[in-house]
Amino acid sequence: MDDNHLGDFLRARRAALRPEDAGIASHGTRRVAGLRREEVAVLAGVNSDYYTRLEQGRDRNPSPQVLKSLSHALRLDADARAHLYRLAGASSTDRSSALTTERVSPALRQLMDGYGHTPASVLSPTLDLLATNTLTDALYAPFAPADNLARMVFLDPAGRTFYQDWDRAAEAIVANLRQAAGFDPDHPRLRELVAELAQHSTDFTRLWKAHAVRGKTRDAKHLLHPDVGPLTLTYQAFDVRDAPGQQLVIYHADPGTSTDEALRLLGSVHATRTRTG
Repeated sequence: MDDNHLGDFLRARRAALRPEDAGIASHGTRRVAGLRREEVAVLAGVNSDYYTRLEQGRDRNPSPQVLKSLSHALRLDADARAHLYRLAGASSTDRSSALTTERVSPALRQLMDGYGHTPASVLSPTLDLLATNTLTDALYAPFAPADNLARMVFLDPAGRTFYQDWDRAAEAIVANLRQAAGFDPDHPRLRELVAELAQHSTDFTRLWKAHAVRGKTRDAKHLLHPDVGPLTLTYQAFDVRDAPGQQLVIYHADPGTSTDEALRLLGSVHATRTRTG
């Protein structure tokens, strides 16, 4: 990764925005993907040369007013807007602690173990699985190892069948990593992971260049487990207050559904294998 993170983000989001999305009439063949620099400058109400300097990394400290205008011009959602502000150094987030906490407290581990009926795990910002309960171990049993969600999706062959909507899962994973990069783009673990994924996965490289940004909150997952078949799970992600950067992720199946029954079966199968193994 180079160090022009703000410029790279602006350039990628400009390329992803069609003229018609921004209310700009387009005639004939355009030589660039998405909007031109001059068009973004007009939409944001800033000088064209100044905007060019931002993309090229010759100016890296736009004012909050300029960032607000750029967010509107580029049609950024809440996650992408917060990411833009962090890249420009206009966020109050404490970047020094954003990606550093890897130890999971004993109290949190005990809490997770109390969720015997549903998978629960603790993730780092780079999607390392820092702690898992027994049912999460059973859920991720097809992966070897089940250590990092990004590696599991892009580098483990099991990922393509486990995630029934693989394209959607892959896009979400990369968007989560982009959000982590906004907090600390030069963190060694993030750089190491991105380099590994880019070396071995062209799909990752393509999605990484798109600069989509999204945090984990709540979503549905459609999975296919080799032991119990299809699973439809909803997850909720919670920030761990005493460990900045960590998230507690809890999966849920609607009571009485086939997925609820499959999770119970999965727990029994895993327990039997653990006793006999």
